[in-house]
Amino acid sequence: MCGKFTAMASWAQVVAFSQPLTRDADRLVTLRVMADLQVILWDHVAGTRRVVPMRWGFPDPKDARRPRPIHARAETIAVTRAFADAFRDGQRGIVLARTFNEAPENGVQHVITPGALPAIGLAFLWRRFAEPPFACVMVTVPANPLLVALPTDRMPAILDPGDWARWLGEEPATTQEVLACLKTQAGVNWTMEREQRDKPTVRDPTGIV
Repeated sequence: MCGKFTAMASWAQVVAFSQPLTRDADRLVTLRVMADLQVILWDHVAGTRRVVPMRWGFPDPKDARRPRPIHARAETIAVTRAFADAFRDGQRGIVLARTFNEAPENGVQHVITPGALPAIGLAFLWRRFAEPPFACVMVTVPANPLLVALPTDRMPAILDPGDWARWLGEEPATTQEVLACLKTQAGVNWTMEREQRDKPTVRDPTGIV
């Protein structure tokens, strides 16, 4: 399941696709579980979108330093105890990504690039906690045929641009209409390749990921 993806550094404050998104003349950053993600959300009080830093992974009830869980299944997000309240209350967010990684059971990372789009919007769910103050989990859907071949049975929920406002709660929608935003993308024109790792060194014998 996805535990790493990349984004451009300049995207940190982008809250709508109407703003320019850069790909080439920019710094690519890798974001992993426990990293602070820039989550786009709908501020119901101010009536505008905001970008809020949040840790990827809800804190474990017994140890806030451990991320547990890090994913939420789209099929049960509205009824699972850990996610239902946040989903119902509109604590839904979007994180921009350029690529995402998948690792099947053998642990070999594969980098998936979703076509020529400058960015994709990944669906996230967020909540407030004592520590960290904000944390989020990635929403997942069944894998498309490209990823099933790895094999893996899950992939990130990638939102159509036209579904952004509905997912965020910016536009009124029923529960079923919001859930309909979470669908498996077919993966047409996507590319997938094994992640290239740097050669091991004495200082870092496992290599750099």
